[in-house]
This record gives sequence, C-alpha cells and structure tokens, in this order.
Amino acid sequence: MIIYSNQKSKPKKKSKKVIEQYQQWLESINKQTTNFSKGRKVTIPTKKKKESFSVPPGRETPNYPSLNSKHHNTLKKNTLYYTGDKMIGIGTLHKSNAVPIFSEEEAKDQANMRR
Repeated sequence: MIIYSNQKSKPKKKSKKVIEQYQQWLESINKQTTNFSKGRKVTIPTKKKKESFSVPPGRETPNYPSLNSKHHNTLKKNTLYYTGDKMIGIGTLHKSNAVPIFSEEEAKDQANMRR
C-alpha cells in the first residue's frame, strides 16, 4: 500500500555568523559611491601606455594600383545560352530542380516518376 504525504521540510534558519557577515556586506555596499549617487563621482586611477605600432622588417606590402575604369569595377559577364541540338528540353523532377532532357526515353521516364 502506497501512502502519499504532502509534507514540506521547514527552511533551515541561518546562523548568527552568516547573518552578521551578510549585514557587513550590505553596509560596505551602501558606503560605496558611484557616478549616480548624489552628484559624487568616483575616480578610478588607470595606467595608460602609449603604444606605438610599426611594421616589422621584411613585411612591407607592395602597392598595386587599381584599374582606372570610368563606372564599373568589374567587367560584365556574358550570359550563357545553349546552342546545341542534342537537348530536347528541360524537365522538373522535384520542386524547382531543372533537369536537361536529351532523349524521348528520358522524357517518358521522368513523366512516369512518382511525385
């Protein structure tokens, strides 16, 4: 026989030492001033080095002048056209997958395929 109980364990009480440490931490946090507290600003001293960068010896990059074209950066690619006579047409197997058809037998096979 199974007996179900709905008892919850009581929360454990914190020791006096833990409570005292927490209170000290809260006081230290409240004593701190920020840029947003009552117009006082906190200044944090920082050390800044002036770094100078130079190119290591033997790593000089050669200057390659660009082609002076009037309007276009690259040449326009010619569009490709099929000029042969072996291809009968273009068939669609699945969704927008275009497949070239070279014989009537391929066309019939493609037409009989399941969709």
